[in-house]
Amino acid sequence: MGIGTRDDAAVYRLRDDLAIVQTVDIFPPIVDDPWHFGAIAAANAFSDVYAMGGKPLLAMNLVCFPIDLPMDILGEILKGGAAKAAEAGVLIVGGHTLDDKEPKYGMAVTGTVQPGGHVGIDTACAGDLLLLTKPLGTGIITTAGKQGVVDDAVLESAIEVMSALNRDASEAMTEVGVNACTDVTGFGLLGHLKSMAEASGVTARVRASDVPLIDGTWDLVCSGVAPGGTRRNLSSVDIVAAWDGSVSDEMKLVLCDAQTSGGLLMSVPPAKLSELTAALSRRGVSGSAVIGEMAEGGQHLIEVLP
Repeated sequence: MGIGTRDDAAVYRLRDDLAIVQTVDIFPPIVDDPWHFGAIAAANAFSDVYAMGGKPLLAMNLVCFPIDLPMDILGEILKGGAAKAAEAGVLIVGGHTLDDKEPKYGMAVTGTVQPGGHVGIDTACAGDLLLLTKPLGTGIITTAGKQGVVDDAVLESAIEVMSALNRDASEAMTEVGVNACTDVTGFGLLGHLKSMAEASGVTARVRASDVPLIDGTWDLVCSGVAPGGTRRNLSSVDIVAAWDGSVSDEMKLVLCDAQTSGGLLMSVPPAKLSELTAALSRRGVSGSAVIGEMAEGGQHLIEVLP
């Protein structure tokens, strides 16, 4: 696969029954605790492979770290990443470290997928339902954490969401079969949905009231908390979206909130929805929600309803 469809990861066929999936991700700390930062970064890196319906197998650590900071901090970051890799069944086989003014951590990940069995973003169909497997709000909540204006319980909820692997959701997706999928990360829900709709030649309709949020997100955004990336996402989406007049500015920000290790966004035929939700439930994936549908391509790539 080339870069034309802007899929979550690259897929390269090795033989008729085997292809590899390749991806990479790295970012600075979004939480203060180094162990949790490492775990979140690892879960986020594996997510691109899961979104393609693949199985991550190998990872290489990518580290930028100031030489004058205590090495114990780096050790905890790596322990968090290693723990999440072990949970995912991924073997860390090496890595690379650079001296940098700001700590950063991530992974280059290699996985496998059945050739022709991968799930892309360019095959959504009009009439499909849109299902999201994790609630939104991690960008807003972690920004509030940096500003010291978030309750501990709210931040802990966001850490739990970000640390959760998308493995079980991916396995349910590949068992049942969906038309398209992406994971929701830095470009926010509507940013990633924009890419899916554009690549598939359809219009995405989202019902804002059906989109799940992490508890505390709404109060924070209404108090004025939103990361710069979220506001940039909104500016990018605004030019291709039709907003119902009742959708507030705060809700627009939430729908464009820059996520870290967000959920999978699936475009699923209505006839398969019950089977998919049952498969998700069997694997313990809770909180999934149908948030809209795909329609025939129209004047706008995205339509946001109340």
